[in-house]
Amino acid sequence: MQTGYYSSAAGMVTQFNRLDTIANNLANVNTNGYKEDNLIIGDFMRLYQQKRDELPNENNTKEAAKFLNRTMTKAPQVVDEYTNFSVGNLQKTSNPLDVALSRENLFFAVKTPEGVRLTRDGSFSLDDEGKLVTKQGYEVLGDDYFKSKEGISFSTVDSVIDIDKNGQIYTNVPGSVTLTQNKKLFIANVDNLRYLKKEGDNLYRLDDMKRLEISEESGAVNQGFLEKSNVNAVKMMTQLIETNRLVGMYQKAMDTQMNEMNRDAIEKIAKKV
Repeated sequence: MQTGYYSSAAGMVTQFNRLDTIANNLANVNTNGYKEDNLIIGDFMRLYQQKRDELPNENNTKEAAKFLNRTMTKAPQVVDEYTNFSVGNLQKTSNPLDVALSRENLFFAVKTPEGVRLTRDGSFSLDDEGKLVTKQGYEVLGDDYFKSKEGISFSTVDSVIDIDKNGQIYTNVPGSVTLTQNKKLFIANVDNLRYLKKEGDNLYRLDDMKRLEISEESGAVNQGFLEKSNVNAVKMMTQLIETNRLVGMYQKAMDTQMNEMNRDAIEKIAKKV
């Protein structure tokens, strides 16, 4: 009986973790460039398939059967977590400083107090010094940052800002509509997205940022657009309802187990008396 109680409690804790993930996704449903997080819950079959070749007992024996029966009483648990990096919908804003990326393995590079970080949020603006910055005030970096150590700046006479599909920035010659080449956006190409680690402010980091590969000809930069969150609100609400119901089921199972334990204890005490 105690095994069932502890299994139900462990299952409830797993669902609480899932609730936290779903709530965070829903909270960021309107965050530009946000990527949905997901948990993988391991049931008995998943755990068994992973470990069946490592069983301590020979197959088709009583000992193996007992081992499997004990294993089946184990509660569901979080066995993995991952981020869905699929591209969100691109929303047209016609703002020349809004930029979206149409490939999932590309990121903008920005300078933070903790070092270089990556982001998918291309809602940029100019600060008082004419520097291109994010909503949080982080400098947006050019592809020559590791040499120049400088971000991207504009002068007060730059009335036209044009960004091509590869991130090359053009500004107008003062007093004319002729465009001249400015800096180029640092478009980082990440081969293995599982190496990315989420931080606050919609940022990502790699353990070694200097090993980032710059995408020179990405063809994925869209000026005047913003990438919206890829969170499916309807799916998240469905999962939220499902998870709440599972929590309720585990609660009932725990109550039943506790009531049975209390009844058994009372009956045993009564017999001794």
